[in-house]
Formats: sequence, structure tokens, C-alpha cells
Amino acid sequence: MEKDRKLRILIAKPGLDGHDRGARVIARAFRDAGFEVVYTGCHQTPEQIVSTAIQEDVDMVGLSILSGAHTYSFPRIMELLRENRAEDITVIGGGIFPLEDIPKLKDVGIKEIFEPGAKLQDIIGWVRENVKPREAVSL
Repeated sequence: MEKDRKLRILIAKPGLDGHDRGARVIARAFRDAGFEVVYTGCHQTPEQIVSTAIQEDVDMVGLSILSGAHTYSFPRIMELLRENRAEDITVIGGGIFPLEDIPKLKDVGIKEIFEPGAKLQDIIGWVRENVKPREAVSL
């Protein structure tokens, strides 16, 4: 795949969390920054998120959660990515997290956590600096 292609980003809302304003704001900011964006909508299972990430050949998954289910859904998504040999997809999270949970999430492979109040330009800058297009998958 071309190295200069646009990054493809999946924005996903795992679990029963129906508050998607933040997810829609970041999806639009990523689109306006020149990334290709796929938004799953609310109430996605980890299996649905990983399936969509693989089908859409994304470079990064941004998980948005406010419900407190991050201690289950984030590790499960990372486990499913590994099982599907897609662990090269970068995963970040945004939402509300107890501070003591953030290191645990990073330990399972979440690359970065953005809390409420994070500036959109800082998030976009982090993505530009840390996420590169994945290699083409040969079947």
C-alpha cells in the first residue's frame, strides 16, 4: 500500500454507552484533518468493532466510552485483534476513566488514553506522530 495514503480510522462506541457526542466530534475533527473515518455508531460489541476494523482495513481504532465498561471492553478488543492477527492496528481510547485504570489499559495494549478536555489538535497531533499506515495484507 502507498505510504502516503490517508490514515483510515475507526471510531467505535463499545457497550451500552449511548452518549456519542464526543465520538462524533472526534470523528469530524479527524475527517477535517484529512483522515478517512468510519464511525460504527453506538452499542457495538468488541467482536463487531474488531470485525469492522479488519473489514475496513483501518490503521487505528479510537474507542469512546463513558459507561465504565472499559475494563472489560478495551482488553477484549485487544485480545480479539491479537486472535485475528491484527495487533498492528493502533488502539486509543477517550472518555472518562479512573486514573488508576489508565496504566492497566496501556498494559493490555491501548496506546493512549485521552480524557475529557483533551484538545482536538493535541489528539490529531498525537495520531499524526504515532500512527502510520499499515502494510497491505496479502491473502
